Amino acid sequence: MKCKLCVSLFLMVSFLMSCAQTSTNASLTLNATAFKEAIAAKNIQVLDVRTAAEFNGGHIQNALQANWLDQKEFTDRTQHLDKNLPVYVYCQAGARSASAQAALEAKGYKVINLEGGMSNWKMNGFPVDGAGDKAQMRVEDLNTTTSSNKIVLVEVGADWCPPCRKMLPVLETLKQKPAAPFYFLRVDGGNDIDVMKSLNAEGLPTFILFKNGKETWRQEGLVTVEEFNAALSK
Repeated sequence: MKCKLCVSLFLMVSFLMSCAQTSTNASLTLNATAFKEAIAAKNIQVLDVRTAAEFNGGHIQNALQANWLDQKEFTDRTQHLDKNLPVYVYCQAGARSASAQAALEAKGYKVINLEGGMSNWKMNGFPVDGAGDKAQMRVEDLNTTTSSNKIVLVEVGADWCPPCRKMLPVLETLKQKPAAPFYFLRVDGGNDIDVMKSLNAEGLPTFILFKNGKETWRQEGLVTVEEFNAALSK
């Protein structure tokens, strides 16, 4: 009788431990109200996994963007997220962000998904940034700028691009102590599509150096101050 009781107790404890483990590992999803309250805190990251066109049609304030449907872009951009900070992820209806959540959790990120995505967010009347038409930079203006200045450093980037944000302090340092004087021109990677095509720039960020109107150097991704200065010095 004692043996049967011990076995029963053992099985019950094992079951409870298994349930607790499943609960601990379960992905976290918040409704729009709870999600909005959570992202109001400091030291968090908000990630929009929709396409650039969807993002430009309206997004949550301060959100980063990495298209889940483009796995190369998604991988390239999300590798720059901070694993020490939670990632609050969303898409249009919640399905893509759930898949992205699982992929990021497998890499060691703590991820919280927005239930119902942007559709649910908008239904609650919560604020949306970026909705509206913004004039594109003209290719003619790009050409005029690069030809009328001796040295021009062009950055094709965006505020919502994780590696672009990581480059901000590097660019500020470069501007303060450059190896040679230069004109800095930023191309909006989510808006200035015609200019991006003319530059043949696909990844964000992309840096291109022009000297006397001719391209002399380019690099995609993260660049150090030393690498910039070496290109400027040539």
